[in-house]
Amino acid sequence: MSIEESFDSPALANMNIALDRVCARAAGGQEHSVRKRVAKQIIKCARSGRTALVGLTAAGRRALIEIVPNPNSLQRET
Repeated sequence: MSIEESFDSPALANMNIALDRVCARAAGGQEHSVRKRVAKQIIKCARSGRTALVGLTAAGRRALIEIVPNPNSLQRET
């Protein structure tokens, strides 16, 4: 089933707007790999039933956050 078949028109519009907003503000946001990563999270959010623009945009932004280890959790070598 395609994305277009899975969601109604308002949800699809919000998903596209969220993708464009997030990628417009991201470094490298026009690169395919970045857009794909953001889109996957937006689709995941929409599949869970959250199709409001605010939630979809937040999901897209979360896709860009890199997990940085907490320096305090690293073991020190002696």
